[in-house]
Amino acid sequence: MRKIILLSALALTVFVSCKKETAVTPAIQEIPKAPKSAAQPDPSGNQCYASTANNSTIWMSFNVNSNQEVNGKLSYSLYGKDKNEGTLIGNVYGDTLIADYTFDSEGVSSVRQVAFLQKDGTYIEGYGDVVEANGKVSFKDKKTLKFDIKNTLTKIDCVDEK
Repeated sequence: MRKIILLSALALTVFVSCKKETAVTPAIQEIPKAPKSAAQPDPSGNQCYASTANNSTIWMSFNVNSNQEVNGKLSYSLYGKDKNEGTLIGNVYGDTLIADYTFDSEGVSSVRQVAFLQKDGTYIEGYGDVVEANGKVSFKDKKTLKFDIKNTLTKIDCVDEK
C-alpha cells in the first residue's frame, strides 16, 4: 500500500510539473513576436540607386522591412524609348531582389517582374526568358537569370520628390 501511495504521489508531482511547464511555454513563445512587429516599419530606411550610361537613366528607390519585403519606385529613361516609371513591390531573397514593377508607358499600365542582384553595394539588373500570364510578364525560371554589369545601379543620396 505504501508503494501505491508513493507511486501515486510521484505521478501526481510529474503531472503537475508538466502542467506548469505547458503554462510557461506560450508566454515564452509570445516574447519574440512583439519585437518582430515593432521592427517591421522600415528599419533600413529609403535606399536609392541609379545608373546613367549611353544617354539612358535607371533610377530605383525602395525600403526593405524586417520581413525582407520591398516597397519602392523604379524609373527607366532609356535613350530612344519612352520613359516609364512606377511602383516596385517584392521581396529580397538572399542577395537578390525580385519584385513586380507596375508602370505606365505610352498610356498603358503594365506589370513586369524585375530582378536585381546586390553585389558590392550596387544592384545589377537581371534578365532571362519571360512568360506572360494574367496580364503580368514574369521570369520563366529565376534560377537561369543573367546579370549584366552594364546595367549596374550604384548607391546615390535619396532626394525628396516633389
